[in-house]
Amino acid sequence: MAAKPQVRNAQDTGSAPEDREKHPVDETLPPLKMATSGLQHVAAMYAGVVAPPLIVGAAVGLSGTELTFLTGASLFTAGLATFLQTLGIWKIGARLPFVNGVTFAGVAPMLAIVDTTDDKSDALPVIFGAIIVAGLLGFLAAPWFSRLVRFFPPVVTGTVITLIGVSLLPVAFGWAQGPNPKAEDYGSTTFLSLAAITLVVVLLLRRFTRGFLKQVAVLVGLVIGTLIAIPFGVTDFSPVTEADIVGFPSPFHFGAPQFALAAIISMCVVMLVSMTESTADMLALGEIVDRPADEKTIAAGLRADTLGSAISPLFNGFMCSAFAQNIGLVAMTRIRSRFVVACGGGFLVLMGLSPVAASLISVVPRPVLGGAGVVLFGSVAASGIQTLVKAGLEKDNNVLIVAVSLAVGIIPITAPEFYHAFPETAKIILDSGISTGCVAAVLLNVVFNHLGSGKDDDQVTAPMEPGEDISGSATAKAAHVH
Repeated sequence: MAAKPQVRNAQDTGSAPEDREKHPVDETLPPLKMATSGLQHVAAMYAGVVAPPLIVGAAVGLSGTELTFLTGASLFTAGLATFLQTLGIWKIGARLPFVNGVTFAGVAPMLAIVDTTDDKSDALPVIFGAIIVAGLLGFLAAPWFSRLVRFFPPVVTGTVITLIGVSLLPVAFGWAQGPNPKAEDYGSTTFLSLAAITLVVVLLLRRFTRGFLKQVAVLVGLVIGTLIAIPFGVTDFSPVTEADIVGFPSPFHFGAPQFALAAIISMCVVMLVSMTESTADMLALGEIVDRPADEKTIAAGLRADTLGSAISPLFNGFMCSAFAQNIGLVAMTRIRSRFVVACGGGFLVLMGLSPVAASLISVVPRPVLGGAGVVLFGSVAASGIQTLVKAGLEKDNNVLIVAVSLAVGIIPITAPEFYHAFPETAKIILDSGISTGCVAAVLLNVVFNHLGSGKDDDQVTAPMEPGEDISGSATAKAAHVH
């Protein structure tokens, strides 16, 4: 009886006859459907993959050609990481329909590393060295980490994800003002108008379209915004005309990796955040595809994430993690085959091997990127808030955890000089609100919810009214409100 739903699903998706007794995750689809469905996954995550190298590359001061190279490298390594996760080898890979790519969690710490590096030409080698070490340590820790999920409940993961989005929003605002902060036209009405138009286009597409077009609204918004920007003379097509049709991301293009302790510690914290997100994503996707992720699956998936991250810098890529937006795409389309996502990984590799394809994103003016970035980065913060909704914020303990952790994490944004008296090595970690906020959330969660009784059930039903008895019970407070 259990096989009948699988047979029906196989017929619905047009799978080959020999696959009809397989679980939907292990089915292969006809070539055309496999290709189009794989492209849809690429389209849904493309903007998320290219944003981190654009942010970091701009901070380092890379030229248009070098920025194109860095973007192509991120596409190439995202494809390799996706292969590891979907197809798997040995005990590596969850073998679920996961798309892997550059994690947003690493952007703010990498920017902190760039800011504290005197010679900007050394920034990328330092970042790559830190990612290699963090990836290898994460690979070794994967089996044990899969057993420590209880220390990363929604109150922790939601806080961290919210901080990721909030930390990246200033980048979008900077883009919206123009490419050069020292230029006279920086923040001009022309640049801000282009950003606003792009934002409106993305919002309209998300509101009034469906299906595939709705999924690629950010990508379409970038195209329309770029076309509108052409008459204003802010669109530069030279990266495309100078790019080769075929190229390979040569290993260590920006120099041999350098290993700085502070940078390594910072990226190890990011790796913990990334592993936490991936664990949550695997649990969610396992339910969606009707193949629940057990401890063994989670450990294998984390090995793929961490090994992909360790390999990525060899080809000038950054830390990799599962892309949550593609989980929504699986849920929407009901196409659960991991081979579809592997096909998408193939497209990513091909795009990474074609500098012309990678250079297209370099054509997009910064203000246009800024308008789309508001949606992209704001959505990350909104995802964190959605997670916090499930975190049990009616409890005083969790409210305190979120309140203090967010406050600690927002310090580098609201008070950039707050840690000016600290050593430069310490500032690499402290200037990353994501890292400090994550550490604060984990430690506070242990103190309030694990040490001692950890059973403070006082509920926060409303803000305290003036003159209210501070010693009143939770029941009395609730009665006062009602």
